[in-house]
Amino acid sequence: MTARDEAEMLAVIGASAMEDLFADIPASVRYTGDLPISGALDEAALLRHLRALADRNADFDRYASFLGAGIYDHQIPVVINHVISRSEFYTAYTPYQPEISQGELQAIFEFQSYICELTGMKVANASMYDGATALAEAAALASGATKRKRIVVSRAVHPEAREIVRTSARGLGLEIVEVGCADGVTDLGALSAAIDADTAAVLVQTPNFFGCLEDIPAIEALIHARQGLLVMSVNPLSLGLLESPGALGADIVVGDAQPLGIPASLGGPTCGFFAVTEALMRRMPGRIVGQTTDSEGRRGFVLTLQAREQHIRREKATSNICSNQALLALSASVYLSVMGREGMREVASLNLSKARYAQGKLEALGGCALPFSAPSFNEFVVKLPEGTDISALQAKLLAAGYIGGYDLGRTYPELAGHLLVAVTERRTREEMDGFVRALEASL
Repeated sequence: MTARDEAEMLAVIGASAMEDLFADIPASVRYTGDLPISGALDEAALLRHLRALADRNADFDRYASFLGAGIYDHQIPVVINHVISRSEFYTAYTPYQPEISQGELQAIFEFQSYICELTGMKVANASMYDGATALAEAAALASGATKRKRIVVSRAVHPEAREIVRTSARGLGLEIVEVGCADGVTDLGALSAAIDADTAAVLVQTPNFFGCLEDIPAIEALIHARQGLLVMSVNPLSLGLLESPGALGADIVVGDAQPLGIPASLGGPTCGFFAVTEALMRRMPGRIVGQTTDSEGRRGFVLTLQAREQHIRREKATSNICSNQALLALSASVYLSVMGREGMREVASLNLSKARYAQGKLEALGGCALPFSAPSFNEFVVKLPEGTDISALQAKLLAAGYIGGYDLGRTYPELAGHLLVAVTERRTREEMDGFVRALEASL
């Protein structure tokens, strides 16, 4: 914009100077100094500056990551970026008009179909913001379906997800009861005592935040004996090996699709999935894409069974979720389609076997121990020598080229001095051995 452009615009609106535009704002609250920022940069200088800022991030291309805790470094097939970079997908918003949105609708329909096959559930929706908000929506659905207000949540569920459940529950008037852990999994005795006739659902995560596998058949028996619902939050990649939640008696299955071909992107965005039994289908939040035929008998796709507040009477709505992560759901669909059944089984097996290798190496380190005996998938807890400064340890690991694990003391005071370590299929034997050597040298 030139000075002449500015003068012409001010003349059109009848202002003599730029300051006239702020005349209605009291002078006492206006900022009168110069903002503490650099002067204007030309395009080349700006790009250099932004690259320098970006290079300060510890990304997965330059560092071997052993940090999980909800976001993981998995292999992303190159075909995914090729598909989602097509403008008809990355510019698509809400497919309200099916006559011009068949491609987007079919892509979402395929995502729903994959999630149903993966989880063993009857119906899935067109994705949620992420796994944590999906869990909060599951608690709300359970309360509405059972007409009960008590939600029992395992303390082994991701701490951030539990916070979001609590935040959502305040507006809905739900009572949240947390149950502690024993040996890295939900304490079944405490869980049994917490479930009563007013309990709408039990919320569990498996593999849980500590990487351990929960005893789902035992938990299912406890909650269903009281006619409550079983809500499972799962790592979708683990389902390449583990029994499906549907076969284990889950009523609602949620999770984050980030392991399915979605980059970590410094923490997001990701994509949540949400699947239910047929009995709960009409209470599901968000959108569902259905398959139909048009007036000429051709297969087509439409939005259907929308129980959100934009489409039905507000007081009847099950949720106010009004968007979905369609582009990232497409990433997950492409991932699942190119991997197939055998590919999913193979990558899950690699995660399991490599994590076992790393566990053995770390357990052999002097002063280190594996505190939990419960089986795990690709994430596990390591107890470090007494008095270890984990922040200093992580800085040393980073200097050696490794992104260390998660300091559990940040969210579980009783686990201070414990490190949550994630090992995915991308980690090589050399990287795992190097990580163990760097950890040993830093202790």
